[in-house]
Amino acid sequence: MKIALLGQFGSGNTGNDGSLEAMLDFLRSSKIDAELLCICSNPEAIAKKYNIETISIRVLVSRGRWFNRINRILGDIPRQVIGFYTIFAQLNGLDLMIIPGTGILDDFQETAFGWPFVILRWCLAARLNGMRIAFVSIGAGPIRLPLSRLFLKTGARMAHYRSYRDKLSRDFMKSIGFDVSRDPVSADLAFGLPAAAESSRDNPDTVCVGVGIMAYSGWKKADEDGESIYRTYLDKIAEFISWLQERRLNVRLLTGDIVDRRAIADIMNMFPRNETNSGSMHIVAEEMTSLHDVMAQIAHTDIVVATRYHNVICALRMGRPVISLAYSTKNDALLNATGLEEYCHYVETFDVEVLKSQVEKMLAERARLVLEVKKGVAAFQTQLAEQEAYIHSILVDPVEQRGEIKDVSQLPQS
Repeated sequence: MKIALLGQFGSGNTGNDGSLEAMLDFLRSSKIDAELLCICSNPEAIAKKYNIETISIRVLVSRGRWFNRINRILGDIPRQVIGFYTIFAQLNGLDLMIIPGTGILDDFQETAFGWPFVILRWCLAARLNGMRIAFVSIGAGPIRLPLSRLFLKTGARMAHYRSYRDKLSRDFMKSIGFDVSRDPVSADLAFGLPAAAESSRDNPDTVCVGVGIMAYSGWKKADEDGESIYRTYLDKIAEFISWLQERRLNVRLLTGDIVDRRAIADIMNMFPRNETNSGSMHIVAEEMTSLHDVMAQIAHTDIVVATRYHNVICALRMGRPVISLAYSTKNDALLNATGLEEYCHYVETFDVEVLKSQVEKMLAERARLVLEVKKGVAAFQTQLAEQEAYIHSILVDPVEQRGEIKDVSQLPQS
């Protein structure tokens, strides 16, 4: 059997790569004798990191002067046709394409002919090759652009198996007229990754707050108000960090994407070190290139305040109560399932004074909240185990000692 895994992997987003890693761990630990191929944004990085064969998700069509002229006259149709044929040829001989996790069915910071169109044409090429398609623990919504919605719904409709990482995603797809009657709800794949070891502290009485920073500039790509949105968000985060310092609480900054380095640098510049002001000396900002790195940072914290979805997941996986400053309701689904529903906020409207009061409340009730978090995470992991058992039963013969592979045509038809 030959299995392809498709996604925005290697692009610098730790959550995306963590979803790929979790799926690879499952496939490799199962008795599935399969050749694996990753179709991703950065083939070289993913091949080196996960020891897997890779190809680029981007299709480059050689262009000469005459081709460019003809292509322009014909409205880019020749380039698109050649690109699609290239994709079709690359998938020849493969049996199954898995899209593992990530918020694949939304259009955050995307145009219709960005990621939504990528999903459409790879799914179409897979179906024309006779492959089966599985969307596993995916996130969905919002999809605000009409053409993006058309592309993503059409691509998702071609899948033989779909599961969602939360009920919110499933409900969103249903709300836009998509048939979800046979689609189960599971959990985010990253909950299947191992937690980091807890950190020993020199001073056990010191309290540390993890603050997840994001280079957030609005939902739309190239939003005309993007810089203003970013600066407002950053100023409020800086005000919050100043308050934490006044309380003599340590701060450890967290990131989830390579683009967040800009926000980290800007925050650190707001707290310069000098002889009269300790400033950034109480702020730790270390490099993070994986969810394992993020969890290792969270091991030093008592509670977390975060914007990015997988920062929230890492905090929960480490048993830390979280306050969410989300840019969509996906974070709310996580907190609602872990007893933290009152700690949900929207990134563009959160009130710093409310945030301060909730930090004080969370620290006071931390012992109880930790139990709620661990209970919720255990439920997530049970959902993942059930999903893995189902996928395993489809791909591997029940007589496991023989290790015979089933025909992927046994994946349910959609």
